[in-house]
Amino acid sequence: MPPQIPHPDPGTPDTRGPMWYLWWLTRCQPGRVLRGSLLGTAWMVGLSARPYLISRAVDDGLRAGDTRALTLWVAAIVAAGVGLAYLGTMRHRTMTFIREDAKARSAAVVLRQLSRLGAALPRRTATGEVATVGGTDVDRTGQVLTVTGPGVGAVVAYLVVAVLLWSISPLLALCVLVGVPAVGLVVMPLLRRLERAESVYRQQQGALTARSGDIVAGLRVLAGVGGRALFARRYAARSRDLLVEGYRVGAVNSWIDAATVALPGLFLAAVVWLAARMAATGEITIGELVAVYGYTATLVVPVWFLLEGGHQLIRGRVAARRIIALLDARPDRVDGPADAPHDRPATRAPAVPDPRRPDTVRQRPMAAPDRPADLYDPASGLTVPAGRLSAVAGADPADAAALADRLGRYVAGEVTWGGAPLTGIGLDEVRARILVAEHDAYLFAGTLRELLRGGRPDGDDAGILAALHAASAGDVLDSLPDGLDTRLDSRARSLSGGQRQRIRLARALLADPEVLILVDPTSAVDAHTEARIAERLRAGRAGRTTLVLTTSPLLLGHADTVAHLRAGRVVGTGTHAELLDNDPAYRRLVARDDAEQVLR
Repeated sequence: MPPQIPHPDPGTPDTRGPMWYLWWLTRCQPGRVLRGSLLGTAWMVGLSARPYLISRAVDDGLRAGDTRALTLWVAAIVAAGVGLAYLGTMRHRTMTFIREDAKARSAAVVLRQLSRLGAALPRRTATGEVATVGGTDVDRTGQVLTVTGPGVGAVVAYLVVAVLLWSISPLLALCVLVGVPAVGLVVMPLLRRLERAESVYRQQQGALTARSGDIVAGLRVLAGVGGRALFARRYAARSRDLLVEGYRVGAVNSWIDAATVALPGLFLAAVVWLAARMAATGEITIGELVAVYGYTATLVVPVWFLLEGGHQLIRGRVAARRIIALLDARPDRVDGPADAPHDRPATRAPAVPDPRRPDTVRQRPMAAPDRPADLYDPASGLTVPAGRLSAVAGADPADAAALADRLGRYVAGEVTWGGAPLTGIGLDEVRARILVAEHDAYLFAGTLRELLRGGRPDGDDAGILAALHAASAGDVLDSLPDGLDTRLDSRARSLSGGQRQRIRLARALLADPEVLILVDPTSAVDAHTEARIAERLRAGRAGRTTLVLTTSPLLLGHADTVAHLRAGRVVGTGTHAELLDNDPAYRRLVARDDAEQVLR
């Protein structure tokens, strides 16, 4: 049975500010939060019941010498203890559900945003920032929701204790009513200082995490150029700066933790001292003295929860602010300007109000071609004919990458598909039928079978084996101890660069899109492997639209049509052999040391 997703539709978060975001998390589970508040209140108010029962046992039982009354009150004390244990268990259980639900919901909206940003993510947010937001910050926003249970109960318990003390002595009640807010005022400056220090620390931590990821990803290159020691020194210097900032956060945290424990204790001592003096002068009874001690000792628990809740709220605000910054990032605009003219305006459906922005209208998506159709990019002058194997040889890899982004609709452009503007077609339809496969695309952790299927549960191993054969990756499968069930880590680091590239190619072929755009798919393999891939790619994609962006003569020689791209424009088209004969610049671009490798 496939795993259940906690929140398939997590809802629309409120990103007006960190407190609005935390309030949105609270509103998403009102029944559970209400139950947690009631249980927290009942548990904390119940704590004050035991001092009352003990005082009655002392006055009505011990001092009066009434064994029957003493037994009844002791039984009531035991029953109260059992009830409090049950309430405490249910409170903790409910608050755990609340926290985990909030964490799962935050993780879901963050993951949805990462998917929405897509190819724009590396340009919007550093890798380390994403890692810290998806880990620590999501966890801390969930922890804040503890305030909705014990926090509410602490306020109610504080008022109940004040009322009970008023029945004994208005002076003692006044001390409680004034003393608890005074404790909060003492801690408040520390909480504000913590928020500032925590914000700086979390920002530097994200930057350092991003730097460590970059170093690990480029470790082989750094070792090859002798830059490993330089980057290690820079990383160590950044680590020392982060350590100093961490000490600042730790110092503030230690003061807050100390105050959370010490101030309630000092408050308890002051109230008990005052009650003892009143008992000595006969203003209150011994039983009432015991009750005052019990009430005040009980009050330590809600005061601690209030201070701890304030501490969590400050940390949660910092975390929520970072989550909002990620959620507010916008993907690259790929729908084109709203007023841009199109070749076929009559095919566009009428505009309709946008429910997300009532003051604007949006265009209904146009229908995608119902059969294989040509792709045309006016910016470069390239036409990708349907059902054929085409290639583009570009002098500048950046121009080739930009062309692939436009054809795959990762950036806005004027590309047409079957004569219809690509930007007017539903993005889901484009993603389902046009696939841009880069040579360094990310490889997720998991078994080889899971990696190749890309999360799709359907399909059998026969299709996987065929894709591996077409990508000349059969030897990669044979080298793995458990075959398709072999587990690989993220990025498949246990494989060589050439093996990873062939696995990426096999994954793209297994997806079998209507239009497949391959960006330099054989840059890390040897010539013999490349020749096999070229032959098998043509056979495996027969009748399907395939575009290969490469300067490899082995791949170019198998293409039906080759376009020579220079300065972002197509300057020549033809077969590989024709361009070699008629275009000296093309010949220099694709020439290799071993002329026998060039297929003509």
